[in-house]
Amino acid sequence: MQLKDKTVVITGVSKGIGLALALQYLDEGAKVAGLGRNKPEIEHDNFHFIKTDVRSSSEVSEAFIALDNHWGKQIHIMVNNAGLGYFDPIEDVDLDQLHQMFETNVYSIFYTSKAVVPQMKSQQYGHIFNIASTAGIEAYPQVSAYCGSKFAVKAISGSMYKELRDHRIKVTCVYPGSVKTDFFRNTPNIDPHDYMLMPEDVAEMIVHASKTPDNFHQVNLEVRPLQPKGPKN
Repeated sequence: MQLKDKTVVITGVSKGIGLALALQYLDEGAKVAGLGRNKPEIEHDNFHFIKTDVRSSSEVSEAFIALDNHWGKQIHIMVNNAGLGYFDPIEDVDLDQLHQMFETNVYSIFYTSKAVVPQMKSQQYGHIFNIASTAGIEAYPQVSAYCGSKFAVKAISGSMYKELRDHRIKVTCVYPGSVKTDFFRNTPNIDPHDYMLMPEDVAEMIVHASKTPDNFHQVNLEVRPLQPKGPKN
């Protein structure tokens, strides 16, 4: 499928995978709407930023109303990319941080889906990408809260895929391993490095999946760094 003039909505667009996605979709000729709390450094006629806290259902609803007024009621691709993580032993999990993770990583998917799915059903076309993590496939010690949120994304995506496929709507869950972004700003004992995945490479994989034929559906995309700790001596 050609992406020229298609409308793409991306959450968490200011940095990392979200920023890389916005730039690559724009290069493909798509119209890109970015939802987030911080505006990215993108100057492009086809980019429209709407300041949005995706943890707020009312702000997400208002963002899509504003987008309808700006470009009309037609959204082809939705990328639920916004996410954050805090890592702690179970007994030390901060409840405010726990709520932040589930509100950002999980609840926001429901907020955006309630906005885009009716439109996608009416046009009998759409593709929703939910960005999970390898922490949504396997559990890690001291990552219980974050793993819980990303396992939820996996389950939600699986249900959405089976629910929406007969409406010609694709749902793809993406499971990246460690990516060199500022995601680890809340984890002082992990420093991003060049043996992690590059956000541009993860974005390229997602954009490629956006261009597959209508009857070709990649349900899950798992990608990991080959040598996450670097070459062995």
